Amino acid sequence: MTDGSNATTFKTLSDREIAMERVFDAPRELVFAAYTDPAHIPHWWGPRGLTTTVDTMDVRPGGTWRFVHRDQDGAEYGFHGEYREVVPPERLVSTFEFEGMPGHVLVDTATFTEVDGKTKVTVTSLFASGEDLQGMMDSGMEAGARESWDRLAELLSTLR
Repeated sequence: MTDGSNATTFKTLSDREIAMERVFDAPRELVFAAYTDPAHIPHWWGPRGLTTTVDTMDVRPGGTWRFVHRDQDGAEYGFHGEYREVVPPERLVSTFEFEGMPGHVLVDTATFTEVDGKTKVTVTSLFASGEDLQGMMDSGMEAGARESWDRLAELLSTLR
């Protein structure tokens, strides 16, 4: 559950770039670990109604990741990318591609900033085109991201 002070916010930076931000009530090292430990990903990545499986997660520059969502009917939705930068516990840069729409790759830059014992996470997503950004927004990305980060906040409260 979330309170209003820790709400996820979205901001359009350009026709190809958006940023989402939230302050989590947890130390930066713990938040970074939740992002980079494959054991934690199934507990927060994606909507509650889906099961997330980590197929691959090699957190190093040049390493790859692949997560699969499964719905209650058994349908699968794959996502994958490559890690470009890994600077614990400060920064994580990776690509992101939904396998249902191949060829539409975006670059996510996540920064983890310590703020009075809490952690501000900012993820800036750079899309190949304005159409790709709009398509992602139209797909419900904002609601899904908010729900994921609500779940991350819940996970972090159990890990402290």
